[in-house]
Amino acid sequence: MANTEAALKQATTVIDGALGAALVDYSSGMALGTVGGGKDLDLTVAAAGNTDVVRAKVRTMELLGLQDEIEDILITLGSQYHLIRLLKGRGNNGLFLYLVLDKSRANLAMARHQLMRIEADLEV
Repeated sequence: MANTEAALKQATTVIDGALGAALVDYSSGMALGTVGGGKDLDLTVAAAGNTDVVRAKVRTMELLGLQDEIEDILITLGSQYHLIRLLKGRGNNGLFLYLVLDKSRANLAMARHQLMRIEADLEV
């Protein structure tokens, strides 16, 4: 089992093209931990903004009566992928992993697979 800091560090070192990662509480919009980022990528601001994305999608699913779970949400930009993975399991409701990838260096399928493995080992 990995703690938050170890899991985020693993995400940014193991996943090719990773620019930054965060663990976010989407009920408050607060980042519980961040690794990476920089002057062009403020992970705290991104965490708060992506909380709105998650809330909107959850609300839309409720309005549509969809009885399913969100695995992840992908936002593609010209040069980046932004991957939001909602955590499942005991005590993880209301949390998501947020991963930013350099589109030119990342393999999206592998990144999703590795993020699932990191989620499985994460102990919050």
